[in-house]
Amino acid sequence: MAAAASAPHVLVFPWPVQGHINCMLHFSTGLLAAGLYVTFVHSDQTLPAGGGQPLLAAATSPRLRYVSLPDGLPDGHPRNADGVVQLMESAQAKASAYRSLLAKLVRPGDGAGGGFPPVTCVVADGLLPFAVDIAEEIGVPALSFRTASACSFLAYLSLPRLFELGELPFPAGHSLDEPVRGVPGMESFLRRRDLPSQCRNCTEFQNDPLLEKVIEFTARSRNARALVLNTAASMERAALDNIAPHMCDVFAIGPLHAMSPAPAAAAAAGSQWREDDGCLAWLDGQADRSVVYVSLGSLTVISLEQFTMLLSGLAAAGYPFLWVLRPDMVVDSQSAALREALTAAGPSKAHVVEWAPQRDVLRHRAVGCFLTHAGWNSTVEATVEGVPMVCWPFFVDQQMNSRFVGAVWRTGLDMKDVRDAAVVEKTVREAMECPEIRASARALSQRVRQDVAGGGSSAAEFKRLVEFIVQLSTTNRAAAVAIEG
Repeated sequence: MAAAASAPHVLVFPWPVQGHINCMLHFSTGLLAAGLYVTFVHSDQTLPAGGGQPLLAAATSPRLRYVSLPDGLPDGHPRNADGVVQLMESAQAKASAYRSLLAKLVRPGDGAGGGFPPVTCVVADGLLPFAVDIAEEIGVPALSFRTASACSFLAYLSLPRLFELGELPFPAGHSLDEPVRGVPGMESFLRRRDLPSQCRNCTEFQNDPLLEKVIEFTARSRNARALVLNTAASMERAALDNIAPHMCDVFAIGPLHAMSPAPAAAAAAGSQWREDDGCLAWLDGQADRSVVYVSLGSLTVISLEQFTMLLSGLAAAGYPFLWVLRPDMVVDSQSAALREALTAAGPSKAHVVEWAPQRDVLRHRAVGCFLTHAGWNSTVEATVEGVPMVCWPFFVDQQMNSRFVGAVWRTGLDMKDVRDAAVVEKTVREAMECPEIRASARALSQRVRQDVAGGGSSAAEFKRLVEFIVQLSTTNRAAAVAIEG
């Protein structure tokens, strides 16, 4: 009991959307494996339903528990890309609830159950910078965790300089293919169209609420004891080297899903949609590398026109396809009507689900390429499995990620800004059939797998991070004892 009372205890606080939660669940699994205690903060909407969360946490580890805070939005709010700014603002408005929770959890016998020791360290999502600030005010050391790519983090970090250099805002009548020179290490390949899409419409960066907030949150990462990124040196070494001088410390510890995967039950319990594993049986009936897997993530919202374009291009390409079609993904459209359109486009070749067990799908022998929004979780999951990608990015970091896929790693094709079904058809066929792309995807997969294996750079960085957290926790506890004395 004495050993437990003095054990490091990390409060892990993700931004309350699917991709961020999944990533930080994998992170928490690694901390548990290292012997640390973890309190994982869900929102009231994402907390596993019913009274089963204590049993679920205990089944994962006796050193894990779930707590929840309100995200500030009403129950009927869609919580998709259209509401991202609202979610950021509402989470900030609920900072007082977080302060009260943390103040309780840092005390011995915190009343939250399970006989846990006091919280000694906070790891908060980089989109919740108030969580770092409040922790430090209370006397708890705090780290910032960004679930996006290092290259996109560096781009956001560089945006104020792009304004200073006159590279932003874009001039009237500009070409999106003009190079961008102000992001270090990317001078040879970055274009205007590869910057976050919000950059295209601003005259001053304050004019776009989302851009303004992400620039602010990125800069505030400097206040944390360290920045944690779910990436690997073999993927983003140059970006990591350019970020490091601006932060107290940087830990590249990914891809986490490959190094410390969360138990399937824990990941599924917090999901907004039930995974339809029947699609795996459908894949079993397809030939090797014959299927196009299509998923645009948990936040993307598209128009009916965009949906029709993608569908027409996929049907014309001629390959069987598995499409993840969330009920809220296509604006002002009924799921049943969309499913009928998909079936009509290829009754023997189309399979549609609302949500899929994505990592199982990507490692299936039948999958030949992945048409993706290029969100970072999807990008690293495809990378680990060596699956070629066709990237059709939607917003924020996805424009940067898709450029790296197409121009840096050459593990797929960048299809951003495409509005033509014929281009979709051509791009999908090239990704399915090009041996050079498939070879590049396999080669990068091998390098990343080496990073997460024992002795690899990501595994070593995770070990260093655990040691850092233990050191912070020990120092913090000694200071608390001295104050009490």
